[in-house]
This record gives sequence, structure tokens and C-alpha cells, in this order.
Amino acid sequence: MNSLDLLHGNAICYSGYREGQSPHDATYPTYEQIREDLLILAKNWTHLRLYDCSPHAETVLSVIRREGLSFQVMLGLDMAAEASNPHCPWGAEFSEETLAANRKKNSMEVDKAIELSRRYSNIVSSVAVGNEASVEWTDHMVPVESLIAHTRRIKAEVPQPVTFCENYVPWTYKLEPLAEELDFISVHTYPAWEYRTMEDALEYTKRNYHSVVDHYPDKPVVITEAGWTTASNGRGIEPWNASEELQLHYYEELLEWTSAEQILTYVFEAFDEPWKGSPDPMEPEKHWGLFTVDREPKLVMRELYDELRSDSAA
Repeated sequence: MNSLDLLHGNAICYSGYREGQSPHDATYPTYEQIREDLLILAKNWTHLRLYDCSPHAETVLSVIRREGLSFQVMLGLDMAAEASNPHCPWGAEFSEETLAANRKKNSMEVDKAIELSRRYSNIVSSVAVGNEASVEWTDHMVPVESLIAHTRRIKAEVPQPVTFCENYVPWTYKLEPLAEELDFISVHTYPAWEYRTMEDALEYTKRNYHSVVDHYPDKPVVITEAGWTTASNGRGIEPWNASEELQLHYYEELLEWTSAEQILTYVFEAFDEPWKGSPDPMEPEKHWGLFTVDREPKLVMRELYDELRSDSAA
């Protein structure tokens, strides 16, 4: 049985891509850029979630070790589509040749996750076998039986607990066989994407979380994504329902609840990511950071980081 340490702590999702950088064309942040980011985050967070096993993730782990930082990392796997998905709104139909290549890529990603988890065994605290790869709208659908096979491979090779990160809905039906294989369950909840306002956002988050907890009374459940975007062009989220003030309000309510209940919760996300979504600069996908792409604190972080800056200057 893998050891399981899911103690509550300040946790955040981290992806360090800046202007002109993107995983799509393998333009990765430098060591110094990631070091700058992690020194910012180290002032308030102890847990980081990474999304893949790319050179970006490898550099993050290297910076943590070489700089003596005290982060515990959930290492993620970037799963490519192993099946077409006609339900994806922006298209996810692939040739069999592409799917076969993706299966090979995913197998290599599993190999890399195993290697990094072993090499950084004192830093990698858990491994996530994928991210939103089973929800109805995903463009990188991976069949449940394949997720199970990947999970078994990882669990056979590493001591860290293994999870899978997904929207709350699939956990209550199609992911039941996968849940049996996992050490704990990781849930995503986004009231803003489901047309909720701040009036009932936290209650909706609680219902999402408890729908999974109640379904698996004997399995630990954490939250690996919850947050609020600060800008929108109206694609999926109305512009009036996206602002720094709303982000602050949701963040404070979320942390008050999860701290009281001792629920490990990875806030989404550390920094804005301009590479995401459409070319429109107001695309909501780009604006979930608690800090801007220029590493300036948004309203939600301003008071804390102004205090920290004052203490450093004193």
C-alpha cells in the first residue's frame, strides 16, 4: 500500500509559461524564470501541482532541489487523446494513425513520470495519471480501461500515491472502475464555467465536492482545481462575472471553507497564461492567475504581498 499524506496546506497549480512561451511549440521557461516564480510562491504556498513531465516540470523539480525550497509536488501526466470524442465542441476527431502515435506518446509520458518520481522522491508527493481526460467535452479523451492500465504501471514502480484529476461529474459514474485503483480522488470545480454567480458559488463548489465524497465514502477526496477568472470576452463566462474583485471574494470563501474542513485544495492558478485558448487577449482561459503574466499580484494577493515586501524592506 502506498503511503498517503494528504494533510491540508496552502496548495496551488503552477505552470510557468510567459509571453511568447508555450508547451505547444516547446518554448519553455528558463531556470532563472522558474526560480523567480517559485521564490514568489514560496512566500505563501507549500504544495504545487504540475501538469506534465516535460522539460518545464523537470526544471521546476531541479529548482526546488537546488534552491532548497520546501515544496511538495503533485506531478502530472499530459495524456494525449487515445480515442476520438465527437462531443468535444471544438473538435476531437482523430485518425487511427494519430491515436496510435498518441498511445505511444502516453506510454513514454508514463515512463518519464516514473523516472522523475524516483529521482525526486523527496519532492514528488503524489502522481496524477492525467487531467480532464474523461469528461464529456474533452479534446484528449482516454478510455477508462487505458487510464487503469497507466495507473497500474505507475503504482507498480513508484512509492508515491496515485490519483487522477477530473471534473466532478465523471467521478459519479464512468470513473468508478478507475477510482478502485487510485489511492485518492482529485476533483475540479468551476462555478463560473457553469454560469454560477458569486451569490451561490461556494455552495455550488461544496455540492460538487460532496457529490464525489458521498459516492466514495472510503476514499480520500481532494480538490485539484478551483478558482475564478479575472477577465472574459464572453466565451463561456459573461464579462460581468469575471473580475479581480470576484476572484478575491471566491478565493476568501473557498479558503475559509477548505481550511475549516481541512480539505487539501489546489487553487487554480498561480500566474496568467497567455498561450491558452483563442488569440483574443480577453479569452477567459488566459486570466485565472492570482498574479499577472508579469508576476504582479492581483487584488487577491496584493495585501499579502505588499506586507511581505514591506517586511523584506524593513
